[in-house]
Amino acid sequence: MRYDESGDRPGRQGEESVQDDPEHREEDAVVGPRAKGDATIGASIVARGLTKIYGQGADAFHALGPIDLDIRPGEFVSLIGPSGCGKSTTLLLVSGLEPYSDGSVEIDGKPLREPISDVGIVFQDHLLLEFRTAMRNVMIQQEIRGLDKATLRSRAADLFERLELTGAENRYPWQLSGGMRQRVSIARALVHDPSMLLMDEPFGALDAITRTQIRHDLEMLWLNTQKTVLFITHSIDEAVGLSDRVLVMSKSPGRIVDEIVIDLPRPRPAHLGDYPEFAGYARRIYEIFEKLGVYRFGQAGS
Repeated sequence: MRYDESGDRPGRQGEESVQDDPEHREEDAVVGPRAKGDATIGASIVARGLTKIYGQGADAFHALGPIDLDIRPGEFVSLIGPSGCGKSTTLLLVSGLEPYSDGSVEIDGKPLREPISDVGIVFQDHLLLEFRTAMRNVMIQQEIRGLDKATLRSRAADLFERLELTGAENRYPWQLSGGMRQRVSIARALVHDPSMLLMDEPFGALDAITRTQIRHDLEMLWLNTQKTVLFITHSIDEAVGLSDRVLVMSKSPGRIVDEIVIDLPRPRPAHLGDYPEFAGYARRIYEIFEKLGVYRFGQAGS
């Protein structure tokens, strides 16, 4: 699953979506959760030739692709690349929130035709409602989805405990620290027990100490639930520290130029430098970015 800078197949001009093309409608697919006992297990994400072009004709902007994705159920995969390369666009495409211009996406073996409901999404901004308490922000999932209130209240209480939010249930967002607000956002994304968790630079606005702690908390949650996670980041430490695999993207229009399997024990330590292998993984990503011109390191005075 590797593309060079030029890609290997052309994108489709125009902003029309192949989801709306009758020739691509083998079936009307509704993507729903898979249950294992009382918990939902992770779903697979498979994309082929995924491409996004905004606009048409002379004004067309080729934002992404083509790229392929093969994310296994319960896998933690990070996308890392320079700003503007299409990482966030990829997340929107595989969630069905944005139509793709060419290619295909399957969630758990079913063609993606519409936005999926069996998903939790966390953005860089917590997007909490200021007039609702932390618990009521999380429980909005129950109101919107019409789910059993007692069941979700129990899940929410468990998530508050796991995310070290006990005692913050009745506080409003303005009464919480940045890290606590983001933890509430993660609880809201998981309380309905989705099979997939999509995260778009969720720690980008946090200080380094808080970011390290939430990275650990997220890993422990993932180890316990085995949701499928697609994690968007600019941080090499985050990508290596959290992932089973890291997909490295080129400059816009983004292609996947390398795939790195992270073979480190779990749970991983706060200080990743404890593993000599970490330096090797990080160096490999830095070297890829240097070759792509993302980084331009030189000697002083040169």
